[in-house]
Order: sequence, then C-alpha cells, then structure tokens
Amino acid sequence: MKNRLLALLLSVCLLSVPLTAFADSAPGDVIITLGENLNEQQKTALLSEMGNPEEPLIVYVTNQEEHKYLGEYISKAQIGTRAISSSRIIIGEKDSELSVTTHNITWVSDDMYMNAMSTAGVKDAEVYVTAPFAVSGTAALTGILKAYETTMNIKIPEEQKQVANEEMVKTAKLSESIGDDKAVQFMNEVKQEIAKNPPKTTEDIRALIQRVAEQLGIQLTGDELNGLVSLFDKMRNLNIDWQQVGKNLEIAKGKFDEIMQQEETKNFLSAFGAFFKKLISIINGWFN
Repeated sequence: MKNRLLALLLSVCLLSVPLTAFADSAPGDVIITLGENLNEQQKTALLSEMGNPEEPLIVYVTNQEEHKYLGEYISKAQIGTRAISSSRIIIGEKDSELSVTTHNITWVSDDMYMNAMSTAGVKDAEVYVTAPFAVSGTAALTGILKAYETTMNIKIPEEQKQVANEEMVKTAKLSESIGDDKAVQFMNEVKQEIAKNPPKTTEDIRALIQRVAEQLGIQLTGDELNGLVSLFDKMRNLNIDWQQVGKNLEIAKGKFDEIMQQEETKNFLSAFGAFFKKLISIINGWFN
C-alpha cells in the first residue's frame, strides 16, 4: 500500500491543458465506454462490475479507432483485432483531481493512465478501467478520451491525443526494464524540471532527460533516449499551462509531507527500521 501511495504522489505532477467545462454534465454523472466487440454476456458482466449505474452515457469504441491512436507506437498484433477494454468515468467536483483504478489490465499501470489522461486534458474524475479477461490495457485510453469529447461537446486536438497515447506506451515500455514505479517517477521528474525551467530547444530536452536518468540511476538505450526526446519535445510544443504544473507539484509535496507526519506512517517506518536493523544483526552473526 505504501509503494502505491508513493507512486500516486509522484504522479500528481499532471500536465494541465485547459478545456471547456462539461456542457451538460454535473458531478456524479457516469460515462461508460465499452469495446465494440464485447458480446452481450461480457457487456452485462462488465456493467455489473461497474455497479450498474442508472442511465449512464454509453460510448462504444471500435478497433479501427484503437489502431488510429496506437498504430505508430505498438505493433498491430499487440493492438489486436477486437475492441475489448472498457471503463467507467465518474465526473467529480471542480478541483477534485483525477484518480484511476484498474482490473484485468496487465501492462499499463494506474499512474500511467493518470499521466496520459492529464496530458490530454482529462481532470476531476474517478476512472475505472477493466476488461472481461486479462489485456494489456493500451486501448482503454482511446475510449476514455472519446467519452470526454462526447460528454464535454468539444474536440481534443489530434496531436494532443496522439501524444497522450505515445506517453502511455513509452512509459509502459520503459517499465519493462526498470519497473512501473521507477518509470512513472522518471517521467514525472522530467515534467517537474520542464515546469520549473522550460527548455527552449530539442537539445535542452535531451540534456534534461539524460540528467534525470543519471540522477535516478537509469541506463537508457539510444533508441529509448531518442524516443523520449521526441515525446517531450512534442509536449513542449503543446498548449500546456506549465505554471499549473508547478502548482500541482506543490500540492503533491504538501500531501507527501502530510502523509509522512501521520501516526500510521511513522509507526510503519519505525517498524521497518527495527526489522532492517535486526536483519543486519543476523547477517553479521553469520560471518562472526
């Protein structure tokens, strides 16, 4: 639980892209996205899993749409030929922030979804991503963004949706070698630096990525480095409110400090420290 909590705090560094307010929606409204290729039994089971919300707005997602937004970043075989991933989105109060939980999603973590959704401008919502069986989860973002466009009666710029999908895939790929938490931490720390001191050139982006990777002890391959430079360079040229990113970082730091001062956290750290000292003592005994 503590690791997930820390990862959640790290992921509060969200990219803020201003979007029009929901046209006809209100806090508490529910939007459901369903893969077009689900059979009736699977649809019924997923709706039950999502709590059988009353009169939700239901948006269907096609496999063609999935290929449109993922085709540049992962293979056709990985995307597959059926639209299966589904989600439930509950609209929150203004400034309630974004939360994500998943079920049967094997490759994309909660925090990866959060970062990608915020890149596309999604905020103030509780999102649940699921499937009737284990899937990678890459296609779910397509449905979520389509649902937001429908509900808000707006058009998210295509380049913004592409960058959000690319960020999700690149973070997931990076996690294969360094782990989910480390990959999310790396991506967020790069964003933190961009928020504090926006780079002016592509070479500035490259130097920043290399510096953060070195600080975190991450060895990037040439292809990984070039791919990340391309991604963050695209972000740099989007209409992102980097001042708001800085504010989000302050919120994240405040929450972290608050959690560290809680009695439960202190007790956990104290118990862990005592266990670690005892373990060191036992190991020393082996050699003496």
